Amino acid sequence: MLRGKQKRYLRAHAHTMHPLFSVGKNGLTQAWLDQLTGALENRELIKINLQQSAEVSVDETKAFIEDNTNIQVVQTIGRVLVLYRVATDEENQKISAVVENM
Repeated sequence: MLRGKQKRYLRAHAHTMHPLFSVGKNGLTQAWLDQLTGALENRELIKINLQQSAEVSVDETKAFIEDNTNIQVVQTIGRVLVLYRVATDEENQKISAVVENM
């Protein structure tokens, strides 16, 4: 679990980012989660957005991600979610090294 100071740092870091993934009419699948996990392994922090055609809500998406993976939802703004997960490869642990020391 992240503390408030850590979440603030991650939100500030994600402010200028653009969404990498989106949830559309196909909804939430295991393959989509696997893609998220792979992207977070390289970046540790990403944004996703829900398209207007998505049949799931933001809360359903957040619950699906947190229940089926070790990804943490840092923030939700409208139809955009900010996701964080510590990379297992030490070369990719750029953000988590800073977050851990807060």
